[in-house]
Amino acid sequence: MSGHQGLVALSLTTSFLLLKPHGCGTMDFFCHQPSTFESAMFYLSIYLIALGSGAYEPSLATFGSDQLDDHGDDDEENPNISSKQQSFYSYFYVATNLGSLVAETIIAYIENTGQWTLGFYISAACAVLAIALFFLGRTRYRFVQLSGPNPLSSFCQVVVASCNKAKIALPVENGLLYDGPEERQKPKSTAALPAKDFRFLDHAAIVTEEDALAPNPWRLCTVAQVEDVKCVLRVVPIWLCTLTFAGVFVQMVSLFVEQGAAMDTALPGGFHIPPASLTAFDILVVSFFIVSYDKLSWMLDKLNTPVFPPNFDLWKMGAGLVVAMAGMVVAGILERERRDRGEGHQQSSLFILWQVPQYVLIGTGEALVYVGQYDFFSSQVPEALKSVGIGLSMASVAVGSYVCSLVLTVVMAVTTRGGRVGWVPPDLNQGRLDAFFFLMAGLTAVELVIYTWVAKRYKYKVASD
Repeated sequence: MSGHQGLVALSLTTSFLLLKPHGCGTMDFFCHQPSTFESAMFYLSIYLIALGSGAYEPSLATFGSDQLDDHGDDDEENPNISSKQQSFYSYFYVATNLGSLVAETIIAYIENTGQWTLGFYISAACAVLAIALFFLGRTRYRFVQLSGPNPLSSFCQVVVASCNKAKIALPVENGLLYDGPEERQKPKSTAALPAKDFRFLDHAAIVTEEDALAPNPWRLCTVAQVEDVKCVLRVVPIWLCTLTFAGVFVQMVSLFVEQGAAMDTALPGGFHIPPASLTAFDILVVSFFIVSYDKLSWMLDKLNTPVFPPNFDLWKMGAGLVVAMAGMVVAGILERERRDRGEGHQQSSLFILWQVPQYVLIGTGEALVYVGQYDFFSSQVPEALKSVGIGLSMASVAVGSYVCSLVLTVVMAVTTRGGRVGWVPPDLNQGRLDAFFFLMAGLTAVELVIYTWVAKRYKYKVASD
């Protein structure tokens, strides 16, 4: 709800406080400087939007996948249901991208003409319509009741218990660790067995005399609880190895747009292509790739042809990093050509559609990395923590934006020494934006090397775990 409130607040704030005088907001007609109160309201609005988006997207993805199981909780291991849920994550990503297609074409064109208020009101109306449609189906939704303790509490209990018992030596035999009263009645082959990695966490399952007299969940945890925490910790290095890609992905809505604004955007008839609208090519490539891949996977499943290896998600993410690196190299080469054709003016004679290849490459990398992340995190984290896994995937864009901002800040601090304009000045013809793109490509190459090392050592969770 906070996201919808933020959009409404942003619309009202822009309409009544910020855009003064009427009609300002274009390149040739600037607005008056806002007051402290007006700026505060603006930032409050956009932070509400960010909070709302971060809260509902991972929850909505997990909630949507839960609707595909019509046979009750006992069939959660059904491979057909699992396949449908994986397809849902893919199409959920397509749906969010298609929504962005409207925003980055129609609304981008409206706002490029200075009609910011109208663009914000359209966004707010779409958000209100979306939440109304969501509540219309509330009587038909299926709510999955997870058994066992709260997953977040269980995670914290393992961490606290292992720290409390850090000085206690682990038993030589794994069978001496606590399986829980229910697991005691099961054969050892079906009970949870502790993995050899993250052995420190196994301390949480050590049974002391105090635990035998009065079991406390914050001092004694089952082996199954410990293994759930280990599953989450195993995916964190993979997640960290995709942050630089997120910084590359952010270029499409930041420096790529600035690059396009410094190019020739005119079409016959007086129409100008909004630089931000070229992200439509990224969205179309991502949507086409995901739909085609899902259809291919469905056909192979029908033929019972095991073509893809179990760790294919890791391969997809690695391939995405390679394609993204190529996209940044192409962007750097194009920037050199654009600057050479600047002819001393801020606007280059190079036509803006020459940017399409770099958008296509980054879009292909996005499809490989982010869809791979969706499938990987949803399959590798425990069922109860699936929304956390999806949230990790989505959070990589936000964290990657901060990483990119940090890199850009450092680059500008270094390249502006001695009175120089730096690599990314307001007038791109005086800077070296191409060097920054090549730097991002180099950082992606370093990330790829680290990712390859981490992925080869990843212990993949199989369906029977």
